[in-house]
Amino acid sequence: MKKIALIIYLVLFTFELKSQNSFTLNEAIEFGLINNSTSKNAVNDLKIANAKKWETIATGLPQINSFIEYNTNIKQPVSLIPAEFFGGSPGEFTELSFGTKQTIDGSVTLSQLLFDGTYTVGLASIKLYMDIAYKVKIKTGQEVKKSIIAAYGNALVSQESVKILEKNLSNIKSNLEEVEKIYNNGLTELENVEQLKITYGSIKNSLDYSIKLNKTSLNLLKLIIGYDIEKEIVLSNSLQDLTLKNILEKQSIENFEIEKNIDYQMALNNSKSQQTLLTLEKSKALPTLRAFIKGGYDGNNNSFKFFKPDQKWFGYSIAGVSMSVPIFSSLRKSAKTQQAQIEFEKSKIDLSESKKKIIIQLDNANSEYQYAVKSYNNAVENLKLAEKIERKNQIKFLEGLISGLELRQAQIQLYSIQNGLLQSMLEVINKKTNLEIILTQN
Repeated sequence: MKKIALIIYLVLFTFELKSQNSFTLNEAIEFGLINNSTSKNAVNDLKIANAKKWETIATGLPQINSFIEYNTNIKQPVSLIPAEFFGGSPGEFTELSFGTKQTIDGSVTLSQLLFDGTYTVGLASIKLYMDIAYKVKIKTGQEVKKSIIAAYGNALVSQESVKILEKNLSNIKSNLEEVEKIYNNGLTELENVEQLKITYGSIKNSLDYSIKLNKTSLNLLKLIIGYDIEKEIVLSNSLQDLTLKNILEKQSIENFEIEKNIDYQMALNNSKSQQTLLTLEKSKALPTLRAFIKGGYDGNNNSFKFFKPDQKWFGYSIAGVSMSVPIFSSLRKSAKTQQAQIEFEKSKIDLSESKKKIIIQLDNANSEYQYAVKSYNNAVENLKLAEKIERKNQIKFLEGLISGLELRQAQIQLYSIQNGLLQSMLEVINKKTNLEIILTQN
């Protein structure tokens, strides 16, 4: 039983370990869309937008406010009363002070907005405001996805580069060992040995750099997807598989609907928001109507004895309606309305321009993708030829038919084409991503 339990534990532990650090590209995208810092902020921005929505709605709902005011008259004001009221001569005045030195007024007011043009516009624009926030989140997700795919591809390229350089270094080392034996037997020149040593040193330096670059590219991927930098990460997809997948899965641009493109939708929302701002400015010329009920108590005393049992409090209550009507603002409202009108006209121009740009971007993205596929296919064929040429030159070199310099030229050509193939594979992946993002229907 203990053995069975141990086996189950090891299996579960291995599965857990794998699930923690092994990512396919799709898993990396899913993980990144949740844990990427930009994605997190986009979610928070959407929450803020939702809170602002309720803030706008609450403005027109009943409001209750309390008020308390304490006053002390350091020197009480004097009022002049005609002296004849108290039996004095006409034309003379008696100086009197009214009220107590200290007063407290406490009240509660219930108010309700009955009509406000700006509030009406605000309510009408809530749906648009939320849609703008949601579209920004979608756009952010697309940009994060694009960054993850690029980082994942770069990490795979650096890994493949290390493997190729290790293989090349092993081949050169074997050739060098064999040529040194031939040289020791006096059957070749020292220059041929030195040429191979130069090639060996160059590849060794490239390998050391690629190993460091691979670590950096993996750390960059971790950073983008929001993964712990200190933990190991394993990429489950191969560069070859992703390249072929992006070639085999065709993307048709024939059924593209520009109205469903996120950039067009954002430009459209911008135009709608400018139109809303214009309506808002116009609504400021309308009156504002409020109803209110107010109730409270006043206390008066010559000294601070308001909390004594014998303190008298006088209650009052008021109900009413207030209306504010804008009449003249020295043409300020007119100027702001004109500005809003111009901004709206600009947004319509931007919308038209965005539509043209998206069509051009789609055509360009499709062309770049097709070119990337052709470049990849060409690089595959070139690699086969370069490998064949390099193998023939190795044989000729070991047989003494060509110099080390001629072999080095064939090897440099092979290494350049190997690197070109890796870059062409990355281009296929990235260009396909650019095309897919434009074609994404939202």
